Amino acid sequence: MCRINPRVDFAFKKLFGTEENSDILISLINSIVSPEDRVARIELRNPYNEKNFGNDKLSVLDIKAQDERGRWFNIEMQITDQEYYDRRAMYYWSRLYVSQLQEGINYDKLNKTIGINLLNFNCLENKDFHNTFRALNIKNYEEFLGHFEIHFIELEKCTGELSNVLSVLERWIFFLKHAHEVSRSKIPPELAEIDSISRAINILDTMSLSETEREVYESHLKWLRDEEMALQTAHNKGVQEGIEKGRAEGLTTALQRLIDSGVSEADARKLLQLD
Repeated sequence: MCRINPRVDFAFKKLFGTEENSDILISLINSIVSPEDRVARIELRNPYNEKNFGNDKLSVLDIKAQDERGRWFNIEMQITDQEYYDRRAMYYWSRLYVSQLQEGINYDKLNKTIGINLLNFNCLENKDFHNTFRALNIKNYEEFLGHFEIHFIELEKCTGELSNVLSVLERWIFFLKHAHEVSRSKIPPELAEIDSISRAINILDTMSLSETEREVYESHLKWLRDEEMALQTAHNKGVQEGIEKGRAEGLTTALQRLIDSGVSEADARKLLQLD
């Protein structure tokens, strides 16, 4: 089984954010964007470098890349829930869009910028695990300029069994969520069908970390474990509160029905063991 969790943002960037693994990043991007935005080649603008983590172990681990048509992509794996993440996503999109303007460069040189946010938590209220946002005219839904696009992929909302998974994106999500259950010697056929996912499993299964990298990975892994434990605790508490509330409401209903049938309240309470 893969020893490293790809949902940890550090491991995610080490896996997808290197030039030698650009084919894996391209596959992930193409599983998310529309057919007209799929890429053939991509150049990393902030490739993974171990030295980046020597002094700043809490650095932002996003991936910035530009394709052969000049479009920009910002890909981020976010492991812990953050208030106002929607605004943060807008901020990171705008920073990348504005960064295209250099001294002497005109506005006509600005290119479409796509933000991709892979979230290990639920951020939006709807039930869809993949949501795409663009700038549209609210009257006729005509797109404005076509340069703005942000994707939210909420991993926890994608709950289908692998045998029922059809899209490449769903398979990538399964890989991100269940890499610890997969080994390169026994890759499920549904994942093996996608060469880039099969290669990602092989890379992750054999990935080695230096002492500095291990320290960063372990600290970020702890965040992920703490977050998942907190979510599980909240879920269990919610279930228990729901059971208790349901029992109380059920007993109240039963009590009223007995009274309505002619049983005295005192006798009804004794029958339901409410005293």
